[in-house]
Amino acid sequence: MKLRRSMLFIPGANAAMLSTSFVYGADAVMFDLEDAVALREKDSARLLVYHALQHPFYQNIETVVRINPLDTPFGLDDLEAVVRAGVDMVRLPKTNTKEDVLTLEAHIARIEEQCGRVPGSTRIMAAVESAQGVVNAVEIATCSARMSAIALAAFDYVMDMGTSRGDGSELFYARCAVLHAARVAGIAAYDVVWSDINDEAGFLKEVQLIRGLGFDGKSLVNPRQIELLHNAYAPSRQEVSHAHDVIAAAQEAQERGLGVVSLNGKMVDGPIIEHARKVVALSAFGVRD
Repeated sequence: MKLRRSMLFIPGANAAMLSTSFVYGADAVMFDLEDAVALREKDSARLLVYHALQHPFYQNIETVVRINPLDTPFGLDDLEAVVRAGVDMVRLPKTNTKEDVLTLEAHIARIEEQCGRVPGSTRIMAAVESAQGVVNAVEIATCSARMSAIALAAFDYVMDMGTSRGDGSELFYARCAVLHAARVAGIAAYDVVWSDINDEAGFLKEVQLIRGLGFDGKSLVNPRQIELLHNAYAPSRQEVSHAHDVIAAAQEAQERGLGVVSLNGKMVDGPIIEHARKVVALSAFGVRD
């Protein structure tokens, strides 16, 4: 199974991090050419990311690049470079409508054809950062076969809404809208970054919330957050044991030709069995006590 629990932001102008970020163990690394790069460093950062994407050590890690918006002087140059370098996924910032995605898709298809990449091999992640994007989340998530993930970005969203980050209630509707769009489209959903790297308790509280909602994972700004996140997403030993019991009961019922599955006096239906299989699959990547 493809895990998308953690996506680690790497500033595109930071040569040291670009050359070592594969060691941190994130499910995906996202090289940032947008907000993390000063205007005077845009061209040099693009070149650094172009070369990093071709490093052999990144072949087994999902690579994402957040390009600059296509309506800026840098966006199309970013896209040309990273598609030709073999990036797995392009993150489109400030995605407000499906037309934003379709414009990006057309450019990617053209570049793939020009450079000889397999058509359709470059996937898309839409970053929703505004009220308009949240309202259009389903259209955004379902408009392209290249769409593999959708992410909520908190800072611009709360600014657009005229509020600020607080206890999480200010993001509740947006989180639900983005998550439902992802499930309709059958793609992954990433939650917002937690910027206070020293507040591990606050981070874990938010992770517990978004895991309970159903998010696949979270955008991260520091490698220290990776292990905390992965451990929080790992099933417990008790959950794994119960999942094995559910699967065994389902297999026994099937072998006996029974239409009803029961475990410890409780009915077990299809969704419960499917969840048990997912828990067992996740346990291969780690189990918590």
